[in-house]
Amino acid sequence: MIKDRPDALFIGGDLLPSPFRSERGVGTFHKDFIMDFLVKELKHVKETLGESYPRVFVILGNDDGKMAEIAMLEAQKKGVWEYCHLRRIQWGDFTVYGYAYVPPTPFRLKDWERFDVTDYVRPGCMAPDHELAVFTVRVNENELRGATIENDLKKLTGDETLEKSIFLFHSPPHRSKLDRAGLDGRRINDLQVDVHVGSSAIQRFIEKRQPLLTLHGHIHESTRITGSWKDTFRQTISFNASHDGPELSLVRFDPYCLEKASRELIR
Repeated sequence: MIKDRPDALFIGGDLLPSPFRSERGVGTFHKDFIMDFLVKELKHVKETLGESYPRVFVILGNDDGKMAEIAMLEAQKKGVWEYCHLRRIQWGDFTVYGYAYVPPTPFRLKDWERFDVTDYVRPGCMAPDHELAVFTVRVNENELRGATIENDLKKLTGDETLEKSIFLFHSPPHRSKLDRAGLDGRRINDLQVDVHVGSSAIQRFIEKRQPLLTLHGHIHESTRITGSWKDTFRQTISFNASHDGPELSLVRFDPYCLEKASRELIR
């Protein structure tokens, strides 16, 4: 970041160590990592760059415990980033929207999971209200059972015009080049499970509302399997920055010239 001096940095979640591998407890582990590592490093960058420090937009992902929001908001007060989940933020000519929820997964941690369009759950996945579901924060049972990604996006965007909008999603859209999971050969009740595991609500939202750009993660192996880290939905361009290797995946783009975007793996 110091070398490139970007105008903005977008961080799409799954950025914290697993809360279940810490012997100190979820809350302390995440707070220490955020405040003692991420914030410390970003403050150093900010001191080095001064007025050239970029806008940093960040959301959490489904691998991140939701109780980390407390530390994320504390870090925001220190001016190192802007926490975007369920927010609409102006950035020059563009409007940035953040949304962290993903459709139900097979995993027990459900802090960042929502029913997608209905309460249907794909075979092999676990509903957010399942008796074995785990949460790091207290949840509202009525909201848990009634909330959907589809309705969240309607509330977040209303009737806004989105041709100059950038969406920082964690989930990719369903049946795209960005949501291909490594589930080949996985069968339930003698049927092959769907290898595309993104959000139908996000896919329909993009097709209908046509934002300028959508940014995604979540399905780390998708680019390796499909060979593509980007997709298009008529006028909308979508990028996937997730990666399942040891490197950091970095997508560089100019919102005024998206066709020249590039992806680099950094060790």
